[in-house]
Amino acid sequence: MPDYLKRPPAEPGMRIGLFGGSFNPAHEGHRLVALQCLRRLALDRVWILVSPGNPLKDHSELAPLGNRVAATEKLMDHPQLDVTAFEAGHSFRYTYETLDHLVSAEPGVHFVWIMGADSLLNFDRWERWEEIARTMPMAIYARPGATFRATRSRAAVALAEFRLPEDKAAVLAESRPPAWVYLRGVMSAQSSTAIRRARAG
Repeated sequence: MPDYLKRPPAEPGMRIGLFGGSFNPAHEGHRLVALQCLRRLALDRVWILVSPGNPLKDHSELAPLGNRVAATEKLMDHPQLDVTAFEAGHSFRYTYETLDHLVSAEPGVHFVWIMGADSLLNFDRWERWEEIARTMPMAIYARPGATFRATRSRAAVALAEFRLPEDKAAVLAESRPPAWVYLRGVMSAQSSTAIRRARAG
């Protein structure tokens, strides 16, 4: 089994961010989000979860998993960022499966689910999205053009009472879910879709 299909090591008491996506390809905007969340959420590590494929997206342009992992590892290159595709090793298709597994497999670890504001826009379409919100705290990072709509999306409105103020971000990891914070800050305009189109053109 390739190392990237194994779960990174963790110890009880650690604060670990989970940043999932297709990373097709990974770019500097992804690295920026990972490092900003590492610092602002006071995390010990961030696991970059390179997924087999988003069920809500077209897979026709999806590069092979091993290629995406290798490129993501090269880009992330930071002692506190761990790139893994362990979800594929378990044949997980949905985020709720991953989170349920980790909570069970790593008792005592404080996990935070990290996603971009563009994902919050359609979060209510994710399989068992309400269960995800009840399973672990979530950090939503601002994306260009998505902030206003994201904070007024169906999921954001439904979870409004559980939103922490941004200046409380450092306590999110040890907050009882549901709990979430919206992080504004440095943003990158890069997108995987635009990079793929440029390469194809």
